Amino acid sequence: MVRILPPARPRARPRAAAREGLPLPVRLLAMLLAFACMVAFAVVLARLTLDPSPASEALTHSNVRPGSSLRAYLDGPDPVDAVRQIGGNLLLGVPFGILVPVLEPRRHRMLRVLLLTATVMLLVELTQGALVTGRVFDIDDVLLNTTGALLGHVLLGRRLGRTVHARRHRTPDPRPGSAAKASGDARPSGASR
Repeated sequence: MVRILPPARPRARPRAAAREGLPLPVRLLAMLLAFACMVAFAVVLARLTLDPSPASEALTHSNVRPGSSLRAYLDGPDPVDAVRQIGGNLLLGVPFGILVPVLEPRRHRMLRVLLLTATVMLLVELTQGALVTGRVFDIDDVLLNTTGALLGHVLLGRRLGRTVHARRHRTPDPRPGSAAKASGDARPSGASR
């Protein structure tokens, strides 16, 4: 029996160099730099959120209802204060969205970024409410920080993570029929088409 093979398909062009991944030393350097930036950010975050504020102790109250603080900021007499409060909380989350994808080489980075940001910020807010004078727990801060992380991830973090941790593509096996075997489309030798 003579078996007729389908015509050979032309080889696909290799993808752009950005998808080939960085050399290991450059990738490690990028991860080390991202880690150093994350540590520096943690110090700044602690200074901004965990410093006592005794002067505002009588003015503060906890918020466990999402949106309550946001409405208070927006309805307040000073729009600059509202922008500072909302924008500042958004900006506090952005470094997570940018740096975590560089540190995390696995897929599903967006979900990991959001979960990590929400967990860290929830811990910060709980610490503020329980231990820091003049600071309270505010669920809206956690939501704004997590939204900021999402923005950082979408605008820059996703690209940085893909650049640093790009997957190496396998070159196709040049032997006839190997592509069909690899895709699970191979038929037993006695089967006809």
